Amino acid sequence: MLPLLPPSTSDRLARGPQSPAFGISGESTSVPRRTPPRRAAALLLVWALLWLLAPASTTHADERLKTRNVLWITLDGLRWQELFGGADESLLNRESGGVRDVAALRREFWRDTPEARRTALLPFVWSELVPRGQLFGDATRNSVSRVTNGLNFSYPGYSELLCGFVDPRIDSNDKKNNPNVTVLEWLHAKPAFQQRVVAFTSWDVFPFIINSQRSGIPVNAGWQPAPPEGANAADHLRWELGEALPRLWDGVRYDALTCAELHQHLDTHRPRVIYLSLGETDDFAHDGRYDLYLHAARKNDRLIARLWNRLQSLPEYAGCTSLVLTTDHGRGDDRVAWKSHGKDLPLSQFHFIGVVGPDTPALGIREGLNVTQSQIAATVARLLGEDYRAAVPQAAEPLPGVLP
Repeated sequence: MLPLLPPSTSDRLARGPQSPAFGISGESTSVPRRTPPRRAAALLLVWALLWLLAPASTTHADERLKTRNVLWITLDGLRWQELFGGADESLLNRESGGVRDVAALRREFWRDTPEARRTALLPFVWSELVPRGQLFGDATRNSVSRVTNGLNFSYPGYSELLCGFVDPRIDSNDKKNNPNVTVLEWLHAKPAFQQRVVAFTSWDVFPFIINSQRSGIPVNAGWQPAPPEGANAADHLRWELGEALPRLWDGVRYDALTCAELHQHLDTHRPRVIYLSLGETDDFAHDGRYDLYLHAARKNDRLIARLWNRLQSLPEYAGCTSLVLTTDHGRGDDRVAWKSHGKDLPLSQFHFIGVVGPDTPALGIREGLNVTQSQIAATVARLLGEDYRAAVPQAAEPLPGVLP
């Protein structure tokens, strides 16, 4: 059984180590034991030698890292097949892809080679992330990235992603608070990150996945209520726009609105950890609309590029921000199964992970590796100079080669 952290855990983490009133044996430690003079002198000599021989800093790993912030993005249900190969010709039709205008879609996304097709679909990923960073999960190059929860759908995937391990109690998409502390909450409890961790998500289940009630992390998710009295004109305009648009899905708002909320936040705040989850790719796929699925993927690529470029224009982020890009699960790979995912579609366990930033060697597409979704949490912490696994040993180790 995985450990269940009580609600007071985050308070203890925030306070830091406490001075115990009693030792391990139960013996009072308020009065220290005396040390014989000769032994004390010897100990002082040993301590002095150790101090002289010790490295200049015990946090050298922190000091050599340039990353000060992380932008962590998930594209819900985007297949690795499109990421690495672009548009799938078997779905560019009305019968299996639900495409309304086949000729127009082919003009937009079909090219003669996988390299050209993927660039047409995701230009930012292939012009910026891959040449400057790393991308895991190209099965055609014997590189596998997969979820390990065995369920292959969203809440279990996001919990594994954010916590770094699988909890069998997370077995539905119900709006129940996650009993586990995510790496976001773990970071948020540290003084350097308090009030500097935020989440902006299109799916309205994320306040429960991140457990915003316990963690204190602000989670802007789903369709928003009317702004309070005294809110500025921009808040009212975004809300009015959201109210005016037709709602295709009750629990998922449009990704452009989610990004607009994040950009508004950046006008007045400078968070160090930004979690952004975009959802349209998954929902349009479930709707059986391959044309809208491709359009959502390309639009999200543009939204990410705009956000990344804005961060690089701000002194607090320029040259010291890492981007982690992934998904919560894959999908089936034939003309019917591409619409769905789950435990009955084992191929939907396969997905992708991308990382780019000032500390990540530019290795491009990683080959011959088997990595997992559960490795991302420790990777995010490690990019920020923190050792998540020391506190959460059941979490998987960081991704190989992402840091030198």
